[in-house]
Amino acid sequence: MKEVFKKGDQKTYSFKVKAQDVAHFEQDAVHDVCATFTLAREIEWATRLFVLDMLEEGEEGIGTHLNIEHLSPALIGEEVEVEAEFYDIKNREIICNYVVKVGERIVAKGTTGQKILQKNKLAQLFDGLSK
Repeated sequence: MKEVFKKGDQKTYSFKVKAQDVAHFEQDAVHDVCATFTLAREIEWATRLFVLDMLEEGEEGIGTHLNIEHLSPALIGEEVEVEAEFYDIKNREIICNYVVKVGERIVAKGTTGQKILQKNKLAQLFDGLSK
């Protein structure tokens, strides 16, 4: 694992909320706003951008936690920006803080964790679970 980031380093990722990004349960849309699971996917990607720069040959990252505090909805058609901030590394786990915004309006904030492990170790873990 390459340790190339320090506390406070930032990465930004943007996406536009599409109709398929709203929550659907039992075929019905709940609200015409960005769903929690869509936010989770996009937040994980934004913080994974740090992991991608840290990987060495034979390594991969895997999520360890994701905390989302909703503060405001993101509507269909709005441009959403995820501002990820590198916070710490503990036992090969990268901890990031993030803020999700539409313009200056804060949509969500929270933390993520992703651990960098050897791919063969992950494969062994996954194989052990499937038997």
